[in-house]
Amino acid sequence: MRSWIDSISYACIKQSIAFCNHLEENPMATFVIVHGAWTGAWGWDRVAEQLRASGHVVHVPTLSGLGERSHLALLPITLSTHIEDIVNEMVWHDLNDVVLVAHSYGGFVATGVVERAAERIASIVYLDAFIPSNGQSFEDIMGNKLTGPVVPVPEIGDNEYATGAERDRVAALATPQPTGTFTERLKVTGAYLKIARKAYILATGWDGFGSIAAPLRKDPAWKVYELPCGHDVPLLMPKELAELLEKV
Repeated sequence: MRSWIDSISYACIKQSIAFCNHLEENPMATFVIVHGAWTGAWGWDRVAEQLRASGHVVHVPTLSGLGERSHLALLPITLSTHIEDIVNEMVWHDLNDVVLVAHSYGGFVATGVVERAAERIASIVYLDAFIPSNGQSFEDIMGNKLTGPVVPVPEIGDNEYATGAERDRVAALATPQPTGTFTERLKVTGAYLKIARKAYILATGWDGFGSIAAPLRKDPAWKVYELPCGHDVPLLMPKELAELLEKV
């Protein structure tokens, strides 16, 4: 009996040492993640779970009017509202030395957040995301005039996800986007360029954001990484993305 207990104790000690070694190699970070358009925090559940299991603090607020907050979609929600969502998340939870991660449309939001709260941000990671210019809106990028209170969810391609079940799940959870978040033009002074650590993660499994990543590869102030999948990286490669975020 004693030998059995000793064996369990020894195993627990080994696990504790391994975890401590992991923390030394990957110091605990505070992640604030900005999801993309038409989605919500639900799209990052697997990534957040893995990061938390590694000892990190992870905040993934759902932006106003989307996901579990879609009941607010008909309110006058703008890009500024979404920026306020993230700034308030940091203020009310007293978050500092933040790793700000932005996916897709979230690049607009994160760039605006840095304009408001740069002192709280230690590094910024654009994940297959837009990096807007001064005075640019998401509508400008889409190239057509948007009308009505919300923008419908785009059709999901048959091969965008590994299984039909996953595709159906995404289709069921995606929600229309408040139009004001796409039409408001963002004031950009370049505050994000002053963040000490900047990274771009490019999804190479589709022809999407290569033109944004290309000039950053030549800029020593940026680190550029790649993941071989389509645009919805948090769902397509959650394990690999979490590991890369720790590295970044």
